[in-house]
Amino acid sequence: MTTEAGSLLVLLGLPFMQRALLAGLLSGAVGGLLGSVAVLRQLSFFSDALGHSALLGLTLGVVLGLDPTLVLIPFAVLFALVVSTLVQRSRLPADALLNIIYSSSLAVAVVVLSRFPRYAGSLQTLLFGDILGVSSRDLLLLAVLLVVVAVVLGFNLRAQILLSLDEPLARSRGVAADVQRLLFVILLAMVVALAIKAVGVLLISAFVVIPASAARLLSRSFNSYLLLSSCLGAGGAVLGLVASAAFNLPSGPSVVIVQLLSFLTALAISASQRMNSSSW
Repeated sequence: MTTEAGSLLVLLGLPFMQRALLAGLLSGAVGGLLGSVAVLRQLSFFSDALGHSALLGLTLGVVLGLDPTLVLIPFAVLFALVVSTLVQRSRLPADALLNIIYSSSLAVAVVVLSRFPRYAGSLQTLLFGDILGVSSRDLLLLAVLLVVVAVVLGFNLRAQILLSLDEPLARSRGVAADVQRLLFVILLAMVVALAIKAVGVLLISAFVVIPASAARLLSRSFNSYLLLSSCLGAGGAVLGLVASAAFNLPSGPSVVIVQLLSFLTALAISASQRMNSSSW
């Protein structure tokens, strides 16, 4: 066994690293699961806006002297509900409005944090993540959220399929589209709030969208799409953390790079399958 491999095994045996791996597994699974629906319903940019604006919630916790994580969860949910209402009622294009909101929120948060010297130095950690700082409470919240998301999607699977394919048809079949949208936005906000520690503010959208996009290229049914997206999210997070530990790299970017590699692999497989089918 080489020295590097032995050092990696020792590192993986440490409690904080085991918590990080479990957090990556849980956050990756729930991010991939919700991301699959977000991609189909063209809400990817919404998750990006939530992620960037989450820094404002963290800043609010710092200013009030409270635990930033506990402040971020209700902030993210309230922010998501307000933004969702604005998007539906504004005459501006949704992407333009979301861009204004998230860039302004990010700017305000960075300026405010710069006035707090003890937190200004940790700005990079907030932007790009530090999953090694995950606590037992964070793990419990992620586990509960994963169960809640799985149950909600399981009970509303038909409604989600119809809304993803054709919203007017879904409404004609009795689907409460507004309620489903509201429920999904709340869950997405909670996922973003809890996964921020893993990959940071700037990378959270990629963390949610990339596994779902890779799964969409390979799946042949909605159920397999959900499952594969969740597995790719969890697997990418764990492999990214292992790579981060092995090569002493930032955890958040490492996770996203591994997920990007999975997407490129899925893209190559999908292209190969199309070529083979067209040759018949």
